[in-house]
Amino acid sequence: MTNADKDNRYTLLGNIDTPAQLRELPVGQLPQLCGEIRQFLIEALSSNPGHFASSMGAVELTGALHYVFDTPYDRLVWDVGHQAYGHKLLTGRRDSFATNRKLGGLSGFPNPEESEYDTFTAGHASNSISAALGMAIASELKAESPRRNVVAVIGDASISGGLAFEGINNAANSRNNLLIILNDNDMSIDRNVGSLNTYLAHLTASKGYNNFRYKTFQTLKRWHMVTDRQRGPIIRFNNSLKSLLSRNQNIFEGLNIRYFGPFDGHDVCRLVHVLNEIKNLEGPRILHVRTVKGRGFKPAEDNPAIWHAPGRFNPVTGEREVQESTGCLKYQDVFGRTLLELARRDSRIVGITAAMPSGTSMSVMQEQLPDRVFDVGISEGHAVTFAGGLAKDGMLPFCVIYSSFLQRGFDQIIHDVAIQGLPVTICIDRAGLVGEDGVTHHGAFDLAYLRPVPNLTIASPRDEHSLRRLMATAAQGTHGPMAIRYPRGSGHMRQWECPLEPIAVGKGECLTEGSDVAVISIGPIASEVSKAIKAVNADGISVAHYDMIFLKPIDNGLLKSVASMDCPIITVEDGTVNGGLGSAVIEWLSDNGLERRVSRIGIPDRFIPQGTVPQLYKMCGMDAASIADVIRSVVKS
Repeated sequence: MTNADKDNRYTLLGNIDTPAQLRELPVGQLPQLCGEIRQFLIEALSSNPGHFASSMGAVELTGALHYVFDTPYDRLVWDVGHQAYGHKLLTGRRDSFATNRKLGGLSGFPNPEESEYDTFTAGHASNSISAALGMAIASELKAESPRRNVVAVIGDASISGGLAFEGINNAANSRNNLLIILNDNDMSIDRNVGSLNTYLAHLTASKGYNNFRYKTFQTLKRWHMVTDRQRGPIIRFNNSLKSLLSRNQNIFEGLNIRYFGPFDGHDVCRLVHVLNEIKNLEGPRILHVRTVKGRGFKPAEDNPAIWHAPGRFNPVTGEREVQESTGCLKYQDVFGRTLLELARRDSRIVGITAAMPSGTSMSVMQEQLPDRVFDVGISEGHAVTFAGGLAKDGMLPFCVIYSSFLQRGFDQIIHDVAIQGLPVTICIDRAGLVGEDGVTHHGAFDLAYLRPVPNLTIASPRDEHSLRRLMATAAQGTHGPMAIRYPRGSGHMRQWECPLEPIAVGKGECLTEGSDVAVISIGPIASEVSKAIKAVNADGISVAHYDMIFLKPIDNGLLKSVASMDCPIITVEDGTVNGGLGSAVIEWLSDNGLERRVSRIGIPDRFIPQGTVPQLYKMCGMDAASIADVIRSVVKS
């Protein structure tokens, strides 16, 4: 489609490259613009997949925010960023949107390096309020003029996270003019859980009351009958009176934060009116809007969980493209089926997920044994400590969390699990480079940040059989806390089932014998090493390949055998080279007074952008061809 064709189809959107141009439109044209944004997203994402339903649901809210606020001077801080595609279209990235989530293209999330309109890094949930509050207070401290408005946009799932409540609590007790937009669609990726979600579903408030209270306070202030210092006690008294009369207590007003709503999040003209009314109010406030995930595309409205990231689809019929099957299960599905198998054998086994039952395949056990699966919502730290409590009183919890999200539970792993040596199994999904989700979602650091923790066994399977056997090992409940990491995507074994025989903890395996160089790998990256070895064998190079399996406890016997070969050593891992397998091998050699040349292959000491996994492997020198080049290089030298 040519640019001229696009201009004909998108008569308003095609002429907007900045929010300033958006603000030149009459407010009555905003519904048409929103319709064009939706059509553009349907067309673009049908062929270049991304996060669909969230962005479709936030179109009117996005348009209203950029219409009312003077962005980028005024700050919009998006939580997670799944909903920010419309934001990208209105801020100069419409013509490059075809590169979204591609190597060298646009990030799938707001990224300050990409645009001045992206005010803060997004990708993980619940950080927007804290970040926006920092910006709001910074503006106050600098006495910026004109007043800089700061808006945090957060969903009803993300606001249940502990960090969000920490931010709200701080906002209520500091001088600031932060506006929090609660985008309430009753959905996260999977269906929301918890009492807060139930509360939001029934929350109401009187706009007339809010207007009356504001006007009364401003009048009394002009008459010098009240001051800003007295505002807090007055709000508390008014909130108590309102709760008494309405018989409905508002949790946000209970925290001394002004609350407005809920409003229809798809009535863009009404949203503009409301935002104009409240944007210059003093003090922190919350605007609650109700939206529909997938709005404007019926298949997505009917099944928003599937349409969170649906892949390619027919933009007219909504029929999703069926990917050609490799005949191999995803690692997450092997995990899910194996956990159910183990749980049926042992009633002590329970499952825990942090808002990702389908994303981790914990849903397999959840469907069959619902009383023994716990979805705790976006609360990774709580998930770990909750698992510790279960384990303390005799259960065997398997807690599955994406690697990049587990970073938020690091203290709990140490304080609430490892110190007591509790038999909690932490299953680390999406470990290593994950592809198009990019820098905020790569599971680069788990090996490095977990390795120093005492009492913790750390393992990574090279294939589906190894994953099952490691889970069986953990299910014995005799080895204390164990972390098992595995990647996103499919394995390589059509026959993924095998007997659930435990593996000896701390023992690696020799996969091929050789004499010129020794390669030590951990995890499924072993398949890239095997391809590399086949390539250099044709050059007459003899390579020994060892699968370490356990990073901790490390296999001393295996390392003694490798050191005795007196040849160069190469370590390969799908994780940061700083502090992981390569560092462990070098430390072991040093501790044992041995000098060997060690070349480390892994994720380099920089943040890696989005792209396909093969592209990123090549970028990081972790693909078979790059590994083969390193083997040839160390042998020649």
